[in-house]
Amino acid sequence: MPTARTVLVFLLVLTTALSTPAFAQQRHVVDPAAIAAAVDQQLAKQDADRDAVRRALARPEVKDLARSMGVDLDRATASLAALAGPELERAAAAARQVDALTGGASSVTISTTTIIIVLLVIILLIVALR
Repeated sequence: MPTARTVLVFLLVLTTALSTPAFAQQRHVVDPAAIAAAVDQQLAKQDADRDAVRRALARPEVKDLARSMGVDLDRATASLAALAGPELERAAAAARQVDALTGGASSVTISTTTIIIVLLVIILLIVALR
């Protein structure tokens, strides 16, 4: 007659042997193609955000302001690759506001608002460099 230990080992081996095929046939909860599409969408959004900041930093008003403040825009532009997450989103939002303001507002409003937004972008970039 088998001992309790032998019966226990047999049951463990049987359970392990039977459970492996069941797990191998499980379907993914989320389709891998959906995950890949979500990742691609996020990367495209980050690329668009970086492009918006680059366009704002390339504006003549921003270059003049940065030069007068002693900020190296080449370094700030180069640091865009390191920005991600909320910092990149805030910088891109500010950059898009700079672009939006150029379409019809008075030059005084554009200049004041542009300076404030550009300063915000530059501060975000400097903080991200640390």
